[in-house]
Amino acid sequence: MLTINLFNGLVYGSLLIVMSSGLALIYGLRRVVNFAHGALYMLGAYIGFSVAQHSNFWVALVAAPAAMALVGVLLDRYGFRLLQDRDPLNVMLVTFGLLLILEDLVAFIWGKGNYSIFTPELLNFSVKLFGNDVPAYRIGVIAMGALVALGLTLWLRFSRIGLFVRAASTDPVTTAMQGINTDVLSAGVVGLGSALAGLAGVVAAPFLSLSPHMSSDVLIDSFVVVVIGGLGSLAGAFVAALLLGMMQAVGAVYLPEVSVLLPFIFMIAILIWKPSGLAGSRT
Repeated sequence: MLTINLFNGLVYGSLLIVMSSGLALIYGLRRVVNFAHGALYMLGAYIGFSVAQHSNFWVALVAAPAAMALVGVLLDRYGFRLLQDRDPLNVMLVTFGLLLILEDLVAFIWGKGNYSIFTPELLNFSVKLFGNDVPAYRIGVIAMGALVALGLTLWLRFSRIGLFVRAASTDPVTTAMQGINTDVLSAGVVGLGSALAGLAGVVAAPFLSLSPHMSSDVLIDSFVVVVIGGLGSLAGAFVAALLLGMMQAVGAVYLPEVSVLLPFIFMIAILIWKPSGLAGSRT
């Protein structure tokens, strides 16, 4: 029983890796607490649902992140860039307002009913694991989280653009003086972070129901992950996502009375022990 719960926690933790890595990327470069990130996750899920209805899941897995990347670039150009010299609270309120607008937009277009995407045929079978039958799709979610974590790590460490991103996150003024167009770089990073939110939405759709308010829980958990891991730290976010996912899965079975509070208790404990998070406040 414990083993299968840990497996389910690993599945949710992998989903949080995809979701929170985009949030950490955007904060690391733009220093924006992006409440709209949950709405991008929701919108990506609904776009994926519509695309899957007219084609298949695999097309949706590409189309929804691509659409969210475009939304992210527009959000950076006509939102974050214009507000970059404003008080952070103003930016936070703008993103929260965008969250509400997108929720109403989704309810207007798709209605307030619950939907889901059918599990793709390629992964629509069970695998014997730890003496239990587990859906192969959930193993695919874990693989997706691992690929995203590995891909982002290699990109930031070994690519030229990744070097520019790390430099701009540390000192954008000096980076711009070296001839790097930080506005284009920021638009690309926000686009990538938004695409990851859309990807998380499509990946979650076959086992979590779609609704206009689906962004709330995963957004809160993603913020908890980013804070626990260390603001702007991808490595910290990866570790925190897995820990939080397994904690929630186990807590829902063994401590159902306080399972909703466990992420916040964990966050408070980590911040008391290490206020900068597991990996420190870094990029």
